[in-house]
Parts: sequence; structure tokens; C-alpha cells
Amino acid sequence: MIDPALRTAALASKAWPYEEARKLLKRYPEGKPGGAPVIFETGYGPSGLPHIGTFNEVLRTTMVRQAFAELSDTPTRLIAFSDDMDGLRKVPDNVPNRDMLAEHLGKPLTQVPDPFGTHESFAHHNNAMLREFLDRFGFDYEFASSTDYYTSGRFDEALRGVLRHYQGIMDVMLPTLRKERQATYSPVLPVSPKSGVVLQVPVEVVDAEAGLIAFEDTSVPGGERIVQSALGGRSKLQWKVDWAMRWVALGVDYEMAGKDLIDSVVQSSKIARVLGGRPPEGFNYEMFLDEKGEKISKSKGNGLSLEQWLTYGPEESLAFYAYREPKKAKQLHLGVIPRAIDEYWQFRGNYPNQPVEQQLGNPVHHIHGGPPPEETLPVTFGLLLNLVGVMGEASKEQVWGYLANYVADASPEAYPALDRLIDHALAYTRDVADKPERRAPQGVEVAALERLDAELAAMPADASAETIQDAVYEIGKTGGFESLRDWFKALYETLLGTSQGPRMGSFIALYGIDNSRTLIAEALARA
Repeated sequence: MIDPALRTAALASKAWPYEEARKLLKRYPEGKPGGAPVIFETGYGPSGLPHIGTFNEVLRTTMVRQAFAELSDTPTRLIAFSDDMDGLRKVPDNVPNRDMLAEHLGKPLTQVPDPFGTHESFAHHNNAMLREFLDRFGFDYEFASSTDYYTSGRFDEALRGVLRHYQGIMDVMLPTLRKERQATYSPVLPVSPKSGVVLQVPVEVVDAEAGLIAFEDTSVPGGERIVQSALGGRSKLQWKVDWAMRWVALGVDYEMAGKDLIDSVVQSSKIARVLGGRPPEGFNYEMFLDEKGEKISKSKGNGLSLEQWLTYGPEESLAFYAYREPKKAKQLHLGVIPRAIDEYWQFRGNYPNQPVEQQLGNPVHHIHGGPPPEETLPVTFGLLLNLVGVMGEASKEQVWGYLANYVADASPEAYPALDRLIDHALAYTRDVADKPERRAPQGVEVAALERLDAELAAMPADASAETIQDAVYEIGKTGGFESLRDWFKALYETLLGTSQGPRMGSFIALYGIDNSRTLIAEALARA
């Protein structure tokens, strides 16, 4: 049972997962009939490799599901549905054996050979990748395959409903199509019994109850009129109709979608009503963009992979980035990872001392499904990157050695999260970060660095970060700089070779006074 005080606060919280969850409370004021579970769904098109945007939808949906669980005792289910019976429309740019794939255009993705040679089909390969990274994050979900549902007959009754309401669905869809597309459009896509291709041809409903349809098989030379069943996997639906049918057949109550699908949600919702169902609740999130500001595409492969992010940052940092401002377009590239890590830990550090109302609005509450682990982080990831950057080729053990100068009980056992972050910092510095290019000090910077060296020489080796920072501030205020920002920028550019950096008191305490004086001496030698 949820703490009543927590539930009361959650009912008033403005955090977006609670706002979404309250839609479901309004949908079922007395609870879902018969005590049935509330159904959440996410969709995946396995025509390309899954990317972070795919994962992101499951993550955000899970956050809404968790928020609903804090508001209601109604059971829930999450279905991750793969539209793997869709026909292969084009060959992705980021896969091997592209010529082989081109030979199977139009066939259901579960009938297209795996270009990677590891699974029985291209869809099975991509479905496995999806499940692997959902499992890695510990999501509670049920995987569903479109091919399995169609071929097993689980969608047969819903397909009969589509045939019964064929004209009503056409009345919804035809006004949204160009004139030339109207002439060929059909809600039902028969699978050719000759070629196995999913056909985009007009269809005649012969007998809705029996599931019989007629069509021209354009995939064979000269064409051929075919009368066959639409049931048992011998047809699939156009995707907007398929989406609506799925909502009705599975009783879906909540599904979110990207902003680019707003019109599709509107049309599918109308079709769901034609079929006698009720469209799910949901909201439209903004899309992730690549470094150039372009939409991330599975087929182009221009987004980050999950493996790339997890090489340079922990899972929680990715979840944090996905949680923040879901209705704002955000660039997704390697350069955003360090800030996401540090902001995640900043919010995590604030959590224990916040009143419950603020805790429920804190991203870490939704990332961890409640209070986060109690471990603290004694240094920022940005500081780690600066340390590793000036060390050059460094081992993990050497980094821990420097940390011992700054953190009294520094050890992997005392700070396991920091131990993992060191691995990420070493990898990020090795593969991503620009190599330091330290410029020569000039003008008032020379005298200021000489003063800083003299101040450090007079301090004990274990001087605190605060003591060092006070000295840095005083030199900046009295050293002839137009602003303290100019002084800090000079320190970053001449000592660290970066345009921005950490609190210098913390960095010098971490790197060590003697090592820091060596950096100053090297900078002055370039003047």
C-alpha cells in the first residue's frame, strides 16, 4: 500500500508523470471494470536498429506507469509491441548485406533474412536488440510480436471488425490522402500467396464474417485476381488502422507518441471509435535531434546507440536526460553526457533534504521509482574529466591515487558509483573529448599566474579546496581583470586547455599543489 501522505502529494504534483497518470484516474473514476489491469503500450517498428529514441518511449511510459501506481491500487501491464509484420519499405543505411535486403523489399520483416546472420529474420534480430536493452534496464514489460498475433489468429476477430466497418474506416482515411493515393488506398494489406509481399492494392470485402477479401496480386507478372482469407496472417492492416485495431483488441489505455505523429493519433483515434472502442490516453513528446539539429532516424543511424551512451555515462544519466522537458526538442549527442551526469547527481544530492512535494517533482524519484540509493558523490564528473584530461594517459588506479588527496576515505569500496564514473571519464577522455591545447598566458594573466604560484608555494600540501579557492578569487579581483570570468577563463585555457572548467580550488586540491604548480610553470614558460 502507498503511504496516504505520499498519495495526497502525488495527486497534487505538477511533475509530468503524475499529470499523465491523473488522466487514467479520470478515465476510470471507479476503477477499470471487473478489476482488469490498466494497459500501457509502446510501439516499435523493427525496420531499423533500435536507438535511444525507441528506448526513451518505454522509459517515459514506465515513469507514467509508476506514477499511476502511486495514485491507484489498480493493477497495470506494459506491452512493448513490435510491428514486425510490416513490409520492408527500404533498405536501412546502417546495416551490412544491403544488396541481399534489397531482394526482399515488400516482404514482412519476419520473412526478411537477417543481414547480420545471427537470427532467423531481420525482425527477430532487431526485436532481440530491443528486448536486450529493455532487459538491461530492468523494465517490467511484456513483449508482443505483430507476426505472432496475426498468424496465431489472436487478431482475427478484430480483423473481422475492420472488414465489417470497412467503409467507415475509408470515410475517415480518404479525406486525409492525396487524390492519387485515394485511388489505391485500402485499410487491409493482403499478403501475396505467390510472392509473400505485403501488397498495397485496393481490396474488396467479399464476406466480412468469413474474413474473405478479393484483390489484384500485382506482385506477379501480368497480375492475378485473388480471393483469400484476410485472417491468420494472410493480411495485415495499414499502420494507422493497425494502431487503432490494436488499441481496441488489446484494450490499450495509455500510449504516448512523438510530436511527428500527432495527425496519426487523431486519425487512429477516429478509427478506434468506428471499431467501437475508446482511444487511449497519452501525450505527444518532442523528438530527439542529432548534433546537426536533424531528427534521429533508425534507418540513417544518425543518433546515439544505447551502447554509446553507456560507454561514456551511467544508465541513470540517460534516464535523467530522457525525463527532463519531454515536450522540448533536445539534441542527443556525446557532448550532452557530462552535463547530464552532473545534473543527475545534483538532483540526487538534493533529494534527501527536500519536502515530499519537491521529492515527487525531483527527476530521481521517477528514475528510481521512489527514493534513490543513499550513496553520495564526492567530486563532479566534470572535475573527473578535467583531472583525467591533464593526466594524459592514466590508469584507474592512478586516478584513485589523486582522489585520495581530496577525499579522506577515497576507495572503490566506499564509492562504487564513483568507481564506475572513473571508467566513463577515462573512456570519454580517450574517445570523445578534444585533446587539451593550452595557450600561452598574456598581459595581466602572466603576473596573476605568478601570484597564484607564490600563494600555492606558501600553502601546506593538504590545504583545503576552500582555502585555495579564496586565494584564486582574491587574485582575480585584484589582478587587473575586467571580470572574474576573464580570470577563470584564463586559468582554464592556459592550465587545462579547455574553454570552461571546474572550481579551481577543487581542481588544485584534487590534482595536488605541486602538480598544479608544475602546470603553472609550464604555462609561464610559454609566455
